Amino acid sequence: MFVDSHCHLDRLDKTPEELSEVLNFARNRGVEHFLCVSVSVKDFPVMLDAVKGFNDVSVSCGVHPLHQEDACSFDELLEMADREEVVAIGETGLDYFYSADTKAVQLTSFVDHIKVANKLNKPLIIHTRDAREDTIALLKQHKSESTQGVLHCFTENWEMAQAAIELGMYISISGIVTFKTATELQEVVKKIPLDKLLIETDSPWLAPVPYRGKPNQPGFVREVGEFIANLKGVSVEELARVTTENFYALFDLVEGKRS
Repeated sequence: MFVDSHCHLDRLDKTPEELSEVLNFARNRGVEHFLCVSVSVKDFPVMLDAVKGFNDVSVSCGVHPLHQEDACSFDELLEMADREEVVAIGETGLDYFYSADTKAVQLTSFVDHIKVANKLNKPLIIHTRDAREDTIALLKQHKSESTQGVLHCFTENWEMAQAAIELGMYISISGIVTFKTATELQEVVKKIPLDKLLIETDSPWLAPVPYRGKPNQPGFVREVGEFIANLKGVSVEELARVTTENFYALFDLVEGKRS
């Protein structure tokens, strides 16, 4: 069975009935759990309402680095993230590719998220793009030894992956790995230890081949898993088993909801 370790179900633009169909499609393709990831504390209640009633959906809470117009204070983040439903902090992180002009705000927000994760003993979900040095430096400076996390939708180099793994991070791979242009990423994925690997869709974005150009959905995590299994020379069943076990090891608050 697979897990979609990172999706945005509230951004699929579906009615409740349509969302139920999307999740049933995924379940029928062997996906047993879904982590719906927050990009805005302001919109968190709306996200929570969108996925209520689905026992196999868990949620995170945080502010995406490209959504700093929705930035919140440390206390606001702490209060919202302390809710029982929240299994992880984020997504947070740094993005200098799309929004270098908000660097100062991003840095403050990222540190706040790390400190909330430390305080609540919940893992971090990290978005990083063109910010390798600062991402690793802030984790080294502020993350407690016991706090774990994941660099999601990873597209950086092997050196960054290594540094993150040494800090207790997992590496999550999206459908980007299936793109013909993703040769460097494919080489990185070959090197990532299986016991540090997660898979995701990041839906509704970044649909894998053969669905590229179409809206992404959690059921397509199977294509991601199949492609990575082939890259790493393991069976699809083994890839699914290990990445699913990794998911529950990292997001241990989800264990009670396991199918």
